[in-house]
Amino acid sequence: MPNKKSAEKRVRISERNRLYNRFWKSRCKTAAKKLMESLEGKDSKLIQSRLDEAQSVLDKAAGKGVLHPNTVARRKSMLTQRAKDVMKAADA
Repeated sequence: MPNKKSAEKRVRISERNRLYNRFWKSRCKTAAKKLMESLEGKDSKLIQSRLDEAQSVLDKAAGKGVLHPNTVARRKSMLTQRAKDVMKAADA
């Protein structure tokens, strides 16, 4: 337990930030999982809408400082590539 008032405040702030970061990280993972599930269905419109949603959530997390911008770029790139591969195979 903290002994000083400023240390108590830091504990409160770090707990608040931990919950905030957990919320956004969970939201990013959920959006990515929804996209991966839609890739099995091979419905191009659904895949595109879920891809847009996932990219939006990832960009918001980067803007809020929860995820590093390079991490977001890498995840968006990976998701986009997988979606493109599935849509290309579905069209062929």
